[in-house]
Order: sequence, then C-alpha cells, then structure tokens
Amino acid sequence: MRISVDIEEGVLEEVMALTGEKNKSPALAKAVTEFVRRQRAREFGRLIREGAFDYPDPSGGTVDVANPVPALIKD
Repeated sequence: MRISVDIEEGVLEEVMALTGEKNKSPALAKAVTEFVRRQRAREFGRLIREGAFDYPDPSGGTVDVANPVPALIKD
C-alpha cells in the first residue's frame, strides 16, 4: 500500500541506520512491522501476567505452593 507521511529527515536517517536498509520505504516498512510485533508481544505478556490463559483448578481446591503439581494417585 502506498501512503504519504511527514517524517523528520534525521529520524528517517536513524530508522534507515537501525534497520540496515538503504532505501526509505523498506526501512519504514521494517520499522513499522517490528513496532507491531513488539506491541503484540507486550500485550501477550500482559495477558499472561493477568492469568488470561490459566486453567481453573478442576478440584476447586487451593494449590500447594510447595508442590504445585498434583499427585497422580490420591491416597
């Protein structure tokens, strides 16, 4: 997709240096792609910290902090 953006020349030169690209368009595309990847990773990390992917305890009991893995056979 083609768009027009107004970016300071110094910032654009820095983006080109950081991405290793010699042309403006590939440098900006790489920078934007990396920005999106990092934002998604940050959001995923936040969801993990908040417990969004934790499974509920099927027994309904509390987890023993000293031994969080339940026994295979209950006595």
